[in-house]
Amino acid sequence: MKNIAIIDDEQDILDMLKKFLSRREAFQIDTYSNPKEAVNTLKTGKYDLILSDIMMPQMDGIQLLKEVKESNPSQKMIMLTAYSTEHRLIECETHGADDYITKPFISLRDVENKVLDSFGM
Repeated sequence: MKNIAIIDDEQDILDMLKKFLSRREAFQIDTYSNPKEAVNTLKTGKYDLILSDIMMPQMDGIQLLKEVKESNPSQKMIMLTAYSTEHRLIECETHGADDYITKPFISLRDVENKVLDSFGM
């Protein structure tokens, strides 16, 4: 069983991703709509993968990435962004993001494939 956390301030995105990825019995999905409330749990290493939005009002996803990687450098993280500027993508890579997915999603299968790839599945 792979434990996955999804952090996004948009509840509909959380619900959609959780429903779609939960179809696979190999995935246990937890969702968080507020990164500030989730950050301490995310730092524990409880999750095999974290999917995090970048633009959130409570805490920027890049800051979340930095804090999680500081506590757990091997934590796998995929960033979600509607603003895929080169600067943002370089910033994600610089701070240890494993990959990124642009929103709106072209297809939920593409999201699922990125998740599977992160596990070598």
